[in-house]
Amino acid sequence: MTANDIRNICLLGHGGSGKTTLAESMLFMTGGTDRFGKVADGNTVCDYDAEEIKRNISISLAMAPVKYKNVKINVLDAPGNFDFAGEALCAMRAAECAVLVCGAKDGLSVGALRSWKMLGSKPRMIFINRTDEENSDYTACLEALKGRFGTALAPIVAPIMDGSKKVTGIVDLLHNKAYEVKGGKAAECAIPADVADEVEALRAELMESAAGADEELMEKFFETMELSPEEIAKGLKIGVRDGSVAPVLCGSAVTGLGVDMLMQTIVDLVPIATDMPAESAQTEGGDAVEVAHDASGAVAAIVFKTISDQYGKYSLVKVVRGSVTSDMSLYNTTTGNTEKLGRLYTIKGKKNEETKEICCGDIGAIAKMDRVRTGDTLCDAKNVVKLEGMPFAEPCYSRAIAPKARGQEEKIGSGLNRLNEEDPTFTVVNNPETHQTVVSGAGDIQIDVLVSKLKTRFGVEAELDTPRVAYREKIRKQVRKQGRYKKQTGGSGQFGDVHIIFEPQEESEDMIFEENVFGGSVPKNFFPAVEKGLRESCLHGVLAGYPMVFLKATLVDGSYHPVDSSEIAFKLAAGLAYKAALPEASPVLLEPVCELKVTVPDQYMGDILGDLNKRRGRVMGMNPTSDGDQVIEAEVPEAEMMSYAIDLRSMTQSRGSFVMHFVRYEQCPADAQEKAIAAAKALAEAE
Repeated sequence: MTANDIRNICLLGHGGSGKTTLAESMLFMTGGTDRFGKVADGNTVCDYDAEEIKRNISISLAMAPVKYKNVKINVLDAPGNFDFAGEALCAMRAAECAVLVCGAKDGLSVGALRSWKMLGSKPRMIFINRTDEENSDYTACLEALKGRFGTALAPIVAPIMDGSKKVTGIVDLLHNKAYEVKGGKAAECAIPADVADEVEALRAELMESAAGADEELMEKFFETMELSPEEIAKGLKIGVRDGSVAPVLCGSAVTGLGVDMLMQTIVDLVPIATDMPAESAQTEGGDAVEVAHDASGAVAAIVFKTISDQYGKYSLVKVVRGSVTSDMSLYNTTTGNTEKLGRLYTIKGKKNEETKEICCGDIGAIAKMDRVRTGDTLCDAKNVVKLEGMPFAEPCYSRAIAPKARGQEEKIGSGLNRLNEEDPTFTVVNNPETHQTVVSGAGDIQIDVLVSKLKTRFGVEAELDTPRVAYREKIRKQVRKQGRYKKQTGGSGQFGDVHIIFEPQEESEDMIFEENVFGGSVPKNFFPAVEKGLRESCLHGVLAGYPMVFLKATLVDGSYHPVDSSEIAFKLAAGLAYKAALPEASPVLLEPVCELKVTVPDQYMGDILGDLNKRRGRVMGMNPTSDGDQVIEAEVPEAEMMSYAIDLRSMTQSRGSFVMHFVRYEQCPADAQEKAIAAAKALAEAE
């Protein structure tokens, strides 16, 4: 095959809009599968994972190659749930064009809007699905889409409706053909007379959209007010490629109405890889360079997805330049390793079929590439380029994870590392301060799926908890205390005596130690032992056991015994002085404060600002974005933000997003301090 025989599309949209069913319908209608699977029955090609079948939602990106009229359409079915937006980014990276699937009853869904924004300038078309269901309204859905996305939308169908606004047939404006549903299936029919006028009006609009994409066609259209079907297709193809036109189709994935037309439109209008602009990349030295889609050039391929499950490990690649064969050795620009390629496959759901070559513009899989990760570039060692990866969003929802049974910590760690190969959008951090393993992702569903997979794939049951906040402690006034350690046993004893002044300082978070001893009351060789004792003591404050910061300790006096004094005695004496002094030094708890940036539509500003006030947040400013949203900048205590990812979705109907980064520690208010101390004591008692 060559790039001319291949079209790469990804199915995007809101969860439940019918993307997986549409992929199933395309496969079934072209003989790619011998039965029409249903999501509810758990037997579709694309939703094959046990978690997907159990939850009736797509969780991972799945691939379904469709053969239509000697053209291979690589269909990438991406999840619609926002917790798995990283999978949609992977699909966009590999596809030349996106098909946004909308429900005829839903109008402009949040998922469609977010997908449109994520696409940037990438080519797209819209398929309004479920037009045959009760209470569906194709016209209202189209108007809602036009109201948001404007003149870019170009309907290439005319619906044939019954009295209840259900679509019973469609007219293909590009090819002037009509289809209707008979016996639950779509079949070609004559164009009904009662829609003839509407068809002519829509064809005129379509000609105008096509003419607007090309100057030559524009001149002809103004002269004759008519374009041939071939000229309309040419103009639309140019418009789709440069992003100025988004064709709109409609139908039903269940009955197949409009699906054949969708596949024909993909063949006609979706740009092939070699027609797309060159991709941005970097040389080995970090210089910017462009990589053209050239079938005869040096090999360059991007790993856009890793599948690591019970069926094995596969690296899904999109070949940007040259062609990949199974006997090649390619250079990994991320690791610097040269990789000897294993067997090559074409993936269809969970099934794979071995192939000898993946040509320029095609998508395939390489087996058993243990050192290769998602986002890596594989290229010719003599022509090294690093292609752009996927800009995954930062994880914003964290939970502490621990095994239910003791001694399985290592098993959880290795299981999460394996799952991270497949899904790089979550992170795992072992927090040495709170002694918790914290897993962070996009939301609660993603984390819940990870816990389920740990049980089913790796046989380890895990439980989740709210992560502990890493507080700090500091003192606010100066105190002088004596620490005296004396222990007499048979033989030589232990003796150490120190007088230390403890006071707050602002120079360094670490303790500053000084000595100001006169007359040799404490010999110099014991100073390091005193400092060590104090530094070890600072690991645990006197309020709730959190590290003590911004402390200055000055050794001013003491005494020693020529025989019984030792380093350990002075170290313990310093610890006694610390414990005696700090409760009297007005200790206070410090809490981590984060910089927060929340992006929301205007209509939710009041709710968000009110909620931030409840969380003890300080709003620092508001900035409008280019697409009409507002970015609220604030500083908020970390302790108040543990459930913010879930709460923000609830407040904004999933339209809001945020990023948060630690900036500094600040003094904790009295009521929040009491709660934190009580929680620390309860935890200490439980342990």
